[in-house]
Amino acid sequence: MKKLIHRRGDVILQEKPFACVLDPRYRDSRCDRCFKETKVMKCSSCLYLRYCGRSCQKEAWPDHKEECEKLKALPPGLIVPSAALMIARIVRRLLKGGDTYKGYYTSRLYRKFNDLMPHEENIRQDGRRMEHFGALYVVLQRLLDEAAMPSKAELLRIYGKMCINTFNILDSEMSTIGTGMYIGASIIDHSCRPNVMVSFDGETLKMRLLEDFPEQELDFSKLFISYIDLIDTTDVRREQLFERYYFRCECERCRDVQEPKRMNGAACPKADCTESLDLSDPDLDQCPVCKTPITAADRDTFNDISNFTREHLARMKNVAYLDVSRLCLQRQENVLHRYNVHRIKTLENAMESALNMEKWSEATGYGLLLLDGFRQYYSPVHPLLGLTYMKVGKLQLYQCQFAEALQNLQQAGKILRVTHGEQDELYKTVLVPLLCDAAQGDLGHLAIASD
Repeated sequence: MKKLIHRRGDVILQEKPFACVLDPRYRDSRCDRCFKETKVMKCSSCLYLRYCGRSCQKEAWPDHKEECEKLKALPPGLIVPSAALMIARIVRRLLKGGDTYKGYYTSRLYRKFNDLMPHEENIRQDGRRMEHFGALYVVLQRLLDEAAMPSKAELLRIYGKMCINTFNILDSEMSTIGTGMYIGASIIDHSCRPNVMVSFDGETLKMRLLEDFPEQELDFSKLFISYIDLIDTTDVRREQLFERYYFRCECERCRDVQEPKRMNGAACPKADCTESLDLSDPDLDQCPVCKTPITAADRDTFNDISNFTREHLARMKNVAYLDVSRLCLQRQENVLHRYNVHRIKTLENAMESALNMEKWSEATGYGLLLLDGFRQYYSPVHPLLGLTYMKVGKLQLYQCQFAEALQNLQQAGKILRVTHGEQDELYKTVLVPLLCDAAQGDLGHLAIASD
């Protein structure tokens, strides 16, 4: 038997960014150098960037020195677009020898900035991105000295490399806090069934295996991450990938002809039947399991509710509203199948909005239904599945449902040990205390019950 060399949860790549930028939303709460959430102080010169202390400010100064003068000259209160700041930082890095930087993805193999594909022709044919580039070019003229300013054609190539090869930098709860370019990590391709996941410690990227690999040396052509949200139908995923990265995904999941039927599934008209129906099939006139007839009215109702849900989900893309989510879920009942992705997305919005309004019991109910949906489409060790188990367990703990809380928090632990590692702050300082509280509460509950 082959000795297992690479186990799931192992970190296979760790890399500092070639260039990175903090999301402007977090300027008041995170350090621009290390991205850690803490008390921050403004740079005394430009008053724009903020640091957690002298150490980070000193480390950042060689890169920030020239940038500082440009930011200082901008009108007070102006927020610089993240993409413009990112390109300016890439340009300055290249001028200081960054073109020789080696981003290692194994002990021997590496990539350089020049190895990244600029997708210049794709960008030129993309009206949306050309308009974006034009707006950034105006800002860049204020962020870079004339002598440092590359030609417009070269800036377009840098812009293309940035669009295709940057990562969203995430906090421990998988929320985007910034953007970074990681030269070595950009070697990893996409799959809608990834076997590698990306996490971050501040601005440092880490890639972990989601599966065991028996090979002595990892073959990076067999390793994949996901570039997009996986709780979407095949056509939506393919559209997003083509729009953002200019390729059509042909992974195993995208070739599965059954998946779109499940993800767009309708509930059987018979309330106690759990079958998912593909109403896009015009020849389907009855449920294949219980033989309940499917009428034209059933199809019309399904199409109406599906369109209604999609419209409201689009409107709630940035802000979820509990009353709208409730209305959608009410209208979806016995129409959309429980594993229909639009219902799952509605549940996700409902849970988050209920949490924001401190409606703990309602949020718990949505969370339990959401877990059922996530288990259908995420791998057993996906971080968002683990985080949802933790949220539900935490909610149950607050409501003194100790046995249920302990069970869900233990499930969260099994997943987060793989996806984040036991040394991650989320695992050590958030999950472990919750587990202890749930275990002690459960023991106390049993002791009282036995008296």
